[in-house]
Amino acid sequence: MTIKPLSADVLVIGWGLAGLVAAAEALDAGNRVILLDQEPRTNLGGQAWWSFGGLFFIDSPEQRRLGIRDSLELATQDWFGNAGFDRPEDEWPRRWAEAYLQFAAGEKRSWLRERGVGFFPVVGWAERGGYGAIGPGNSVPRFHITWGTGPGIVAPFAAAVEQGEREGRLTVLPRHRVTALTVTDGTVTGARGSILDTSGAARGVQSSRDVIGEFEISATATIVSSGGIGGNHELVRAAWPSRLGTPPKHMLTGVPAYVDGSMHGVSEAAGARLINGDRMWHYVEGITNWDPVWPSHGIRILPGPSSLWLDATGKRLPVPLFPGFDTLGTLEHLRTTGHDHSWFVTSRQIVEKEFALSGSEQNPDLTGKDVGLLLKSRLAKGPTGPVQSFLDEGEDFIVENDLESLLDQMQQHSGGELLDIDNVRREVIARDREMDNDFTKDAQIGMLRSMRSYRGDKLIRTAAPHRLQDPAAGPLVAVKLHVLTRKSLGGINTDLDGRALNADGVVIPGLYAAGEASGFGGGGVHGYRALEGTFLGGCLFSGRAAGRAAAATTR
Repeated sequence: MTIKPLSADVLVIGWGLAGLVAAAEALDAGNRVILLDQEPRTNLGGQAWWSFGGLFFIDSPEQRRLGIRDSLELATQDWFGNAGFDRPEDEWPRRWAEAYLQFAAGEKRSWLRERGVGFFPVVGWAERGGYGAIGPGNSVPRFHITWGTGPGIVAPFAAAVEQGEREGRLTVLPRHRVTALTVTDGTVTGARGSILDTSGAARGVQSSRDVIGEFEISATATIVSSGGIGGNHELVRAAWPSRLGTPPKHMLTGVPAYVDGSMHGVSEAAGARLINGDRMWHYVEGITNWDPVWPSHGIRILPGPSSLWLDATGKRLPVPLFPGFDTLGTLEHLRTTGHDHSWFVTSRQIVEKEFALSGSEQNPDLTGKDVGLLLKSRLAKGPTGPVQSFLDEGEDFIVENDLESLLDQMQQHSGGELLDIDNVRREVIARDREMDNDFTKDAQIGMLRSMRSYRGDKLIRTAAPHRLQDPAAGPLVAVKLHVLTRKSLGGINTDLDGRALNADGVVIPGLYAAGEASGFGGGGVHGYRALEGTFLGGCLFSGRAAGRAAAATTR
């Protein structure tokens, strides 16, 4: 077979958000760029397109308008209290964290606004913590939703790539799967791999891996921006750390199948150092998608703080593991139970106010920038359309008018045989008694009442405190929750220019990494835990750094 070699100044492997940003930066610097991916072009934008579009800002105008006093010092305290950097290899991730915090407090917002990106005016409060001041969690709300969600954040960078393509300065190569980076005298000089058969698969739908040819590309600089491992359960389980217990036998998948981690091994074979592979970010509020796009497709509930959270046996989760407080702490606790699922017991009133679903396709009002639908779905009575669809069609949802009927249906549900029904009943009744006074010893109820002092929470995110069995708040709802794979927090070790480092900490000439492939910067900018809204931001920041640095080497 004859292989026609291609060449460019900058080769970008992976067209998710980090890859698009890197390609756009290289184009701005006057470079010739090749952008390739193993998927059909319908997937331009990668995993970011499917996201809720959350972004982490510090002391933003949106925060100030809501009376939130944020600062770089407070955000730094939160980030480092969350990250828990404790390894020699955390040197570069720590530097990336410091640099990213400066970016989030500085030009990040204006840089995006210049590209036409807008933000929903109500700032969300994710990862609330519930520990001490220097422990995990966000001290204040920082979760800014992009107007247009994931597609809205992808759009300006996809447009820059398409403009470069029209001008003949950029070539897009779908269905090109890299199997090796080419190395000449210690310098990465491009890549080679397989051309996959044409696929008409829709966005996110698993595509074939049938090989029809081979390719080879030479480049002055090569940027790996291929994502993480969340679509590959085998790799997730292999990397699962003992501190989180045993990996679940059953998991849902929160990312498309193409998030397969294939470029980690390819990069390592070329000399790149992979670090912090045991640090990962998976959710415990996963529900089975009633209308799946990819295999084992799960959706995450972004919960408000009111639902009663029980493990598979019906025991209430300990303080402060309330909905929306500590993702990794909850995952760690639930893995000690020996079971792969847990339960919310809640009311329809809580569901309609507090259940948001992660994903651009689950938020048509925000994604479509439809103000009328937004007002109707977020402020009017009743759940949003997508949430109602899960109530009607979702296999993990049980809806009943009274507690005894709910308990009976929970027990008959798959996994329900593990429940101590008497204890579940006791927990619900005890919680409801605590609602009879304005004061309480129940820490979750106390936190809920405190949160409603924040206007954003009171307006659209937290239900008025009430008894779960209050008929006016009914019917009662139980939701079976699963572990949902999502993010790799480790990856290719890089310096602040996104240059890949080898095992000795020495720069590998010609090789760069960005986005989740680099642990969102440095090989693990988040450390052990994320503050949320920081994944897309890490793609933006690391893609920009790698794109600019790679472009500079070609001059």
